[in-house]
Amino acid sequence: MERNAARIIAASPVLEGAGVHLNRVFGFSEVELFDPFLLFDDFRSDTPAHYLKGFPWHPHRGIETITYVLKGDVEHGDSLGNSGTISSGDVQWMTAGSGIVHQEMPKGDKDGAMHGFQLWANLPAKSKMTAPRYQEITAAQIPEIVVDGARIKVIAGECEGTRGPVTDIFTEPEYLDVTLAGNARFQRLTPVGHTVLLYAIDGSGTSASAAVSNRQLVLYGSGSEISVEAGPEGLRFLLLSGKPLNEPIAWRGPIVMNTEEELETAFREYQQGNFIK
Repeated sequence: MERNAARIIAASPVLEGAGVHLNRVFGFSEVELFDPFLLFDDFRSDTPAHYLKGFPWHPHRGIETITYVLKGDVEHGDSLGNSGTISSGDVQWMTAGSGIVHQEMPKGDKDGAMHGFQLWANLPAKSKMTAPRYQEITAAQIPEIVVDGARIKVIAGECEGTRGPVTDIFTEPEYLDVTLAGNARFQRLTPVGHTVLLYAIDGSGTSASAAVSNRQLVLYGSGSEISVEAGPEGLRFLLLSGKPLNEPIAWRGPIVMNTEEELETAFREYQQGNFIK
């Protein structure tokens, strides 16, 4: 059964970090709709003053942060001694688990462009305090396939027998970057019961009888299949899906737990200096 469009959402401008201009697609107020996903930000900008202040040192616990860069560089470092650069086409899938303190500082490319996205995925209660880890995926490690007018980068999950390089994720996610030629059609079976969403990042098209264009998101209803048709100029979109956790959420800032008591413990440990396990 084809999924309908349960909700169409346009990204809204917000300020985050030390003064970064970005567009929030969804976040705290929509948490029940997008389970297991918590937040999705679009930080595409061609104005360095809008992103160079970055995201200085801050803690995370109980979630995974997924950063996908299309253009530019993001320098990062953390309390475990890790550091590096997420460059054009790269993905960083960070499992914060029991706790990590890090910073992310966008630098842009030689033309001042900084284009990318950050998704937060929740962790189940049994895995909230798992050991932190990174999956650093370079652009060259992301397989790309072509199927019936669709060019598909497989970041996580499996598409047409091709598996993405991101593995062992708690919510069984799928993360595809799909580019359709003009008037091309894309059909995809999706796991029944999983949350499925499409975020348009270029061009325009239709899905589930709804028009969609740049910076618009389609949240699908129940079913087992989606269908997307590009307009004459083509359409590029991110397709995300994951298994809902259906667990209580206690969320404040960069920390997401299951109870207020766990949340209070996390912030107390951060203030007392024993946050890192």
